Amino acid sequence: MENFKQLIDIAERGNPDHIVYKFKKDVKKPEYVDIKYKEFKNDIKAMSTALLHLKLENQKIILIGSNRYEWCVSYLAITTGNMCVVPIDRALPEKELANLVKRSGATAIIYENAHKEFVEKLLKKKENIIKTAINMDLKEFKQLIEVGKNLIEMGYNHYDEIKLDSKKMSIMLFTSGTTSEPKAVMLSQYNICSNILAIGRYVKLYPQDVLLSFLPMHHTFECTITFLFGFYWGSTVAFCDGLKYIQKNLQEYKVSVFVAVPLILETMYKKIQKAIADKGKTKLINRVTKISNALLKVKIDIRKLLFKEVLQNFGGNLRVVLYGAAPMDKNTIIGYNNLGIELIQGYGLTETSPVISAETDHQKRPGSVGLVLDNLQVKIENKNEEGIGEIVVKGPSVMLGYYENEKETKKVLKKGWFSTGDYGYLDKDNFLYVTGRKKDIIVLQNGKNVYPQEIEFLINKIPYISESLVYQRKENNTDTMLCAKIVYDKETIEQTFGKKEENEYEKIIWQEIKKINQNLPIYKHIKKIIITTTPFAKTTTQKIKRYQEAKD
Repeated sequence: MENFKQLIDIAERGNPDHIVYKFKKDVKKPEYVDIKYKEFKNDIKAMSTALLHLKLENQKIILIGSNRYEWCVSYLAITTGNMCVVPIDRALPEKELANLVKRSGATAIIYENAHKEFVEKLLKKKENIIKTAINMDLKEFKQLIEVGKNLIEMGYNHYDEIKLDSKKMSIMLFTSGTTSEPKAVMLSQYNICSNILAIGRYVKLYPQDVLLSFLPMHHTFECTITFLFGFYWGSTVAFCDGLKYIQKNLQEYKVSVFVAVPLILETMYKKIQKAIADKGKTKLINRVTKISNALLKVKIDIRKLLFKEVLQNFGGNLRVVLYGAAPMDKNTIIGYNNLGIELIQGYGLTETSPVISAETDHQKRPGSVGLVLDNLQVKIENKNEEGIGEIVVKGPSVMLGYYENEKETKKVLKKGWFSTGDYGYLDKDNFLYVTGRKKDIIVLQNGKNVYPQEIEFLINKIPYISESLVYQRKENNTDTMLCAKIVYDKETIEQTFGKKEENEYEKIIWQEIKKINQNLPIYKHIKKIIITTTPFAKTTTQKIKRYQEAKD
């Protein structure tokens, strides 16, 4: 399997009458739509045929919208019709959207009603090169599919005649650009297909699995794993109604596989722990957990039965959670596993399509991000005395380069080796450990390196702390000190210590920071804290915009 046409054929051939997508016609009305694999394949071919008839072959097409059926049809219609898809983050402000549209060089755009005004403004600009605009929410989208079907019936078979070059740019993805201008990553269908096949040797999905799609689909983690990987295995994807509906959707769609980021999982786990505490069942759950874990040692698993009531919070069918994008608190991982929910971690970047390493059901190591995929090579460059250096990777899923940016491409791609910008190390068994982003590392005046995420991990374990950010400040233009900006949960801290003024909460939090400092080398001690209840600014995949927050 080297391209998406082959992917579609493999998925549909094994499951023609199986449901590929489930969603509501309207969030407020429980009227569900089921789409079968053969129907999806026919819609892709028809849509692509219509786009080809509009003379869009070899053109770039912007795709902007929420996670929905029309987005999926468009993505595969564009790429299998020898066109290049440019998925863009729908949450970006208009100015940034306009900049990315211009930089992409796209001549067509497929969008939804939420961006109607933006597209209308875009089309009026003198410098605009967009000639074709298709609204997913209007009849024209369905009409285009019908036009495509009619053309096929009339013998227009250009779609079937296309011989895809699997290794040329077929997907252009803009990085989140939290520290600099977004770079346009060039990926081929071969890049992504090779990643899907490699992940499949570590993680197994089944046709009876239901995945919930809620992370933004323009992001390579959600696109490759939930959309394309789930499709490859013949699973069903249900579209989430929105962030506040996650729990409800897990229940109503009987979701068995959840693809998420740590922040969401940690928030959900804290809520469940709080609900258990509010019912006065913490001691009971702890006692039952000990019994359950003892039975597991002799291969008797009764977790689903023991924790049935708790598992109903996740819909009662959840068997595995696939997560990435950031490290996860160890206690949260243990907590989910105690309940009988398997957590499998992956690590990667947009530039690597995305997965570089992953855990398996049976191969995990605390602190690591899993085993390096078997079709990739990873080495650690410029190691320090602790064996930590920059993670570099080589293999079929490494990007082609940055679009129209040879300077940045040369910085990160050398003889096929891609420099990730992440620091870490490999152990003797090929387990990969990530210690922090190269750009985030704090270098002190004494030459010591501080990885802020390590300290943030410890701070975030405090029950009433939602998130934290460790950064450096210079005092008197000479001495460098470590500071922490801390977001606390007002409701939880009030329940623990009663209602107090913020300066009193600051004293309470500072006492906890002092305890953390006692277990760290002096050069890693936090010297100053700022507390707030305002969540940090984040990207759409919930990564903290570190430089923006440290500056504020």
